[in-house]
Amino acid sequence: RYEKREDFAVVMQPFFRNTLFPLDSTSKPDLSFFAADCFHFSVRGYAEMAMALWNNMLEPVGEKQTYNNFTHDRSKLKCPNPEKPFLFTRRNSGFGNSDLNLEKTEPSVPYWAVIVAAVAGVLVGSL
Repeated sequence: RYEKREDFAVVMQPFFRNTLFPLDSTSKPDLSFFAADCFHFSVRGYAEMAMALWNNMLEPVGEKQTYNNFTHDRSKLKCPNPEKPFLFTRRNSGFGNSDLNLEKTEPSVPYWAVIVAAVAGVLVGSL
């Protein structure tokens, strides 16, 4: 719909596609990333997601990171560089009007795994 426009773009940011639960030093889920309901993110979790989103916007289409590693390292935050001081779109990533279809990628996690994880989360939360 917006491929021909030069003043507007829609770009999928896949930083959350392959993200796993952050683990603490004992290899258990690090609950400091989650709010009291164990479903929504805490301030710390939102900060990590915001950094991952920002970094995704500064990565060319086709080379975007599809996971978040949940580290405490603020040096992983990317900055625009003088050669490419912009947010990446398909057009400025070099695809122009090509037939590249990024939305027809296979999901990396089977649908049943999401259901199992949701049920397990409810069970763990109720304990």
